[in-house]
Amino acid sequence: MSVGSDFRAAVEAHDLDAMSACLSNDVEFFSPVAFKPFVTKPVVTALLGFVSETFEDFVYVDEIEQGNSYMLRFSARVGDKAIDGVDLLELDDEGLINRFSVMIRPLSAAHAMADAMAARFEAAGGKPGG
Repeated sequence: MSVGSDFRAAVEAHDLDAMSACLSNDVEFFSPVAFKPFVTKPVVTALLGFVSETFEDFVYVDEIEQGNSYMLRFSARVGDKAIDGVDLLELDDEGLINRFSVMIRPLSAAHAMADAMAARFEAAGGKPGG
């Protein structure tokens, strides 16, 4: 299996430890609703935990691999808003995810996700990992 497939399996199993094992220590996570990336494995792992708690009915519907890059297309829901999106994963020389970009549509779903994530951040003291 590849890291892209390993990551997909970890997400589908809701296994945060396995997701984290796929990340490099200096991973950068680019959110569809934040200007600056989230960086480092502990911060991104905590963020992935928030996302796992926020998205409902999450399912990957397609996977494309090209060299050290993966595109995982998904569908999910936040409240009554349906989401279509992609996870773009780039691997480092050790085969771990070092750049992770998420893109979602439609805009109304992005707003619903941003509001739900903001509430989780506030509960955690303002950022992933408290």
